[in-house]
Amino acid sequence: MARRLTQDPAAPLPADIAAAVEDWRRWLVAERRASANTVAAYDRDLTQFLRFITDWAGGIGDLSALAAIDIQGFRAWMARRRADGLKPASTARALAVVRGFYRRLDRVHGLPAPGLAGLSAPKHVRPAPRPVAAADARRLIAAAADIGAETGRDWVALRERALFALLWGAGLRIGEALSLDGRDWPAPGSRQPALVVRGKGGKQRRVPLIPAVVGAVEAYRAACPHPQTSDRPVFTGVRGGRLDRAVAERHMAAARRALGLDATATPHALRHAFATHLLDGGADLRIIQDLLGHESLATTQRYTAVATERMIAAYAAAHPRARLRSGEDETDGTDRPPQT
Repeated sequence: MARRLTQDPAAPLPADIAAAVEDWRRWLVAERRASANTVAAYDRDLTQFLRFITDWAGGIGDLSALAAIDIQGFRAWMARRRADGLKPASTARALAVVRGFYRRLDRVHGLPAPGLAGLSAPKHVRPAPRPVAAADARRLIAAAADIGAETGRDWVALRERALFALLWGAGLRIGEALSLDGRDWPAPGSRQPALVVRGKGGKQRRVPLIPAVVGAVEAYRAACPHPQTSDRPVFTGVRGGRLDRAVAERHMAAARRALGLDATATPHALRHAFATHLLDGGADLRIIQDLLGHESLATTQRYTAVATERMIAAYAAAHPRARLRSGEDETDGTDRPPQT
């Protein structure tokens, strides 16, 4: 029977395990170029696993004992997550994190983990992206600016408008937008302005900018009371530091509630909308892949399902025969073809 996670967050790890965890964290930053948010998320998953497996095994004395955990221990951990109501997708991600940590143990310390060899990730179907409609995107951006104006600082309203216009107009992730520095922004008056974006894994890509986005961001930067130099963040908080993600998400949530939109209207939904609008406009999938920074084309292809659903919905709403009830004579009524 799976045991519940230990609730003592202060229980110290054995010295060699603690050192291995710290080495893994440094490797994520230095080699994988993982962002601070990614490292924090991975660290939570690994910490949860280590607490559980220590409790399950009745104590783990060193790295060798950690590497020797058999498949039953890993299965018990996954069962515990399932019993705690965590989704298969969350457990699949956590398992990938744990595998990565153990691969690092094997590479650095020569300690393979045979217990992981026959373990499969839980099956899950990734949900289709949930973009916001163009009209709702415009309303969200305007409402977020209104929320910013409630702080009594006009430049904060301009910042919110600029930030969310950038997500929708350039398809950035919220973390990518907030990590922008002045050096990444195109010089004023550029004939073909493009943004240098540092994405997942530290990979850089160039994203062209439309005039509306450039205008919104330049208006904010001109009004911002904090320095906008090459080494300073583009989007700043009221104290001049880099804008905190939680603040941006809180303002978006307030805008969403004010408009009566559902919980899927998030900053990431603006990125989804960017991709879907391009696909609807006939853009090539490879181009969309490059603009979004997707490593795999399969990830980008998920947007084709969204476009197909929208096409079917439009057909069902507009075509008279699509509105017929099952079993109804399709030539009965006013849509009967004329007799010749």
